[in-house]
Amino acid sequence: MNITFTGGGSLGPVTPLVAVMRSIEKQLPGAEFSWIGTEGGVEERVVRDAGVDFVSIRSGKLRRYFSFQNFTDLFRIVVGFFDARRVLSAGGTSVVVSAGGFVAVPVVWAARSLGIPVHVHQQDVVPGLANRLSLPVASSVSVALQSSLKDFSRSNPSWTGNPVRPEVFVGDPEEAIRAFGLRSGLPTVLVTGGGTGSVRLNQIVVDSLPQLLKVANVVHSTGRGKSVDAGNLAGYAQAELITEHMPNVLALADVVVTRAGMGTLTELAALSKPLIIVPMHGTHQDYNARAFSEVSGAPVLDESVLT
Repeated sequence: MNITFTGGGSLGPVTPLVAVMRSIEKQLPGAEFSWIGTEGGVEERVVRDAGVDFVSIRSGKLRRYFSFQNFTDLFRIVVGFFDARRVLSAGGTSVVVSAGGFVAVPVVWAARSLGIPVHVHQQDVVPGLANRLSLPVASSVSVALQSSLKDFSRSNPSWTGNPVRPEVFVGDPEEAIRAFGLRSGLPTVLVTGGGTGSVRLNQIVVDSLPQLLKVANVVHSTGRGKSVDAGNLAGYAQAELITEHMPNVLALADVVVTRAGMGTLTELAALSKPLIIVPMHGTHQDYNARAFSEVSGAPVLDESVLT
């Protein structure tokens, strides 16, 4: 069994698929895995850290508004289709599994053209364009939320919930304190803006440090390429992406300030972590945040008016 996962552009599609891989490893010890993602995508580091071979292809993003990039990206999607066909043919792939992300579209269509079965997993409250474009070639579909069953009724979807990586349950808080040089005996706030990060949220965190560090440690994941200058402050640790140590940081964190990617939200829910949700405004994250807030009571804050 040779399974190719696909998805990227952000870390959203990555964590549930890594969870699926861990489960398959136990059930099929001889299974082999590979990943097709975006050129220069934030997902590459996380995928490689999970021990999976990563191959990038050219791809584009179809925006739901007028942009000249839609014309050039349409060409990149076509090129990505042939890139994916070449990779899948060479790798002897048995099945392709996608959890969304624009890079997945040429991959799943290439798989269909080669007669390779495709499974599509829908995480978010509102189906994204990538999954809608992937549905016509899907052999099977699963959804994280019961409310999503109606959106994919023609595909006979399975309601599975969202897979969670087993490693997040075995983090060591003391290891996080040692790795990030934090102070013992104080609560810890984790702030994560996801793989792409948020310039505004990052600056708000830095501006808040004089008050926060009086009462807590702060671990700050800024997103790739969005590090900020905060100086060398006791109890504050910053990283663009936290991968290897994330289970340890999650075990240590007393409260998490987070974006509203479904992969992150479901892992935090599985750990029963108190949340403050700051969704990326004007995206699917608004709907994810609202859904989680309704069932958990987690406050949802509008980034544009934060101080």
